[in-house]
Amino acid sequence: MDSLFAHLTSSLQGARTLEDLTRPLLEMLETVSGLESTYLTTVDLNAGLQHVVYARNSRNLQIPEGLSVPWGDTLCKRALDEGRCFTDEVNTVWADSEAAQQLGIQTYVSTPVRADDGALYGTLCGASSERRPLTAEAEQVLRMFASLIEKHVSRERLMEQLLQANVELQTQALTDALTGLLNRRALQQEMVRLISLAQRTGCWLLAGAIDLDGFKQINDAHGHDAGDEFLRGVAARLQAALRSGDVLARLGGDEFVVVGLGPKLAEDGAAAARLMRQRLAGATAGQYPAGTARIDYGGASVGVACLDPQRVSVDDVLRESDAAMYRVKFDRRRTAPH
Repeated sequence: MDSLFAHLTSSLQGARTLEDLTRPLLEMLETVSGLESTYLTTVDLNAGLQHVVYARNSRNLQIPEGLSVPWGDTLCKRALDEGRCFTDEVNTVWADSEAAQQLGIQTYVSTPVRADDGALYGTLCGASSERRPLTAEAEQVLRMFASLIEKHVSRERLMEQLLQANVELQTQALTDALTGLLNRRALQQEMVRLISLAQRTGCWLLAGAIDLDGFKQINDAHGHDAGDEFLRGVAARLQAALRSGDVLARLGGDEFVVVGLGPKLAEDGAAAARLMRQRLAGATAGQYPAGTARIDYGGASVGVACLDPQRVSVDDVLRESDAAMYRVKFDRRRTAPH
């Protein structure tokens, strides 16, 4: 027993995954119990299936890894339902078990493995094609190993939850809560990437600023909920108008920015900027729902700057796109009917 615990201590120290932990435990369980097969299963109660995850087969009886069987006909379920941890008379006690007959199981031992909330995770099992007694020492080891696996599973699930929570927090930190678009912080990160990409590929950088003319009047006439609905609608239409690789962000209020690569520097970048401006401006025009009413919107002021990536910074991109947008806004006001 002392050598077993020494081996166990060594295995625990080196275990990083469930497999790292389980495989030496199955080997030790086989040594202590004398059973031909030792294996760990998981149970999917919703699907009604039991899966053999890891198995050690040393002699004639073979329990294959990856085996999936209906949970209702398994020896593990029978053992749990009947409170029977062990039997060396499977052919008598569970004579109607097709699985036991097909595999030739005569001796069987099982203990449940539970999640930290008490739900059934799976089972730790041993089996043999011959009659084998279960010593008190072997039963103790079986339960101890099941407890170790439970703790490891709980730790893995906690780590998964922490990682998922971290991903969600990072997403929230980079996402505009109202529209689901990138926010200013995320846009700045993306602009650094796109500037670098434009430099490497020798392309113009196109940066468009979008300002929703008349947004305050929409809020005043229809209320802030309708205004929020309008902003989400604009965001969706702009997103649908993007080219592959373009980045769209909401900077706050009624301001949006689109950044993407243009043609090669040797080609006409200004023409590409005009096409982007026309596409984005056209995408924002049209009818939008506003509660029970509808808003007929003539379109946003969109300005697109064509920039040499070798000569701009992130601040330059925002400043130049903003300047292009204000030139468009000025022209629209100047030519609007009075």
